[in-house]
Amino acid sequence: MSIRPFDLTSYNSYRLRASAAVGLVPESSDELLEALRQYPEAILLGSGHNIILSRNEYESAFICVTKERAGQIRVANDTITAYAGVGMKDLSLVALEHRLSGLEVFYDIPSSLGGATVMNAGASGEQLASLIVNVIAYDRETGLVREYSVDELEYGYRTSIFQRCPQLVVIEASIRLVPGNPVFIRTKMENIKRQRWEKQPRDLPNAGSVFRRPPGYYVGAMMDELSLRGLRVGGAEVSRKHSGFIVNTGGATGADILELIELIVEKVHNHFGVRLVREQIVV
Repeated sequence: MSIRPFDLTSYNSYRLRASAAVGLVPESSDELLEALRQYPEAILLGSGHNIILSRNEYESAFICVTKERAGQIRVANDTITAYAGVGMKDLSLVALEHRLSGLEVFYDIPSSLGGATVMNAGASGEQLASLIVNVIAYDRETGLVREYSVDELEYGYRTSIFQRCPQLVVIEASIRLVPGNPVFIRTKMENIKRQRWEKQPRDLPNAGSVFRRPPGYYVGAMMDELSLRGLRVGGAEVSRKHSGFIVNTGGATGADILELIELIVEKVHNHFGVRLVREQIVV
């Protein structure tokens, strides 16, 4: 299950060139637990979206929880339970197959269930926390596996207990949906996908929205007022299609992206008096 050395380029959506001393790609809950016990200090990646690799080389081990396997999904009435590595797209399609509604907004979101659970992913005013029933997590400090109810997960806007307590690792999660008309469900999914592809830069590597939305403002509108589209540091550039995204135009490094983020934060703060908060996680 382990690979030495491990190329991280295809495991981060910015496609930053980086490598780790060792990498593991578990394909089930049992394999993930085995990997965590073998490498308790390993760095975890979900789908590799929403993260910035800040180095070219890492001495530590990486565990990439990214396998999108339908066999790791269980459906019981209106509840779906899945391995953390299952992709949100696959999960949405399984919900559609079972005539269950609630995951439409997560269709075409490039995230694993584990990553979405940690970040409380969402769009269009909907958040995953509203669907979560419980989560099975492994505590790297105690070595124990236990079930957490949604009330214990301390969910907020793009936050959860898993960010405040990084020793807790999501193994699997259960979500509760509602019965729906499959025609309406599919139509909503396809409409959401079309709208995203029309607005978002899908032609160049990126990691989604860079900043959290500050109360009373829209990040894209603020940046457009400052004419920041096309602002560039090295191979990192503010998308010319959607200013809330940074894209890798070729050869970008994590340092390029972080420098560009700091430049944006400074310009926005100087003009609006608002300090943007980075949503993407630096590794």
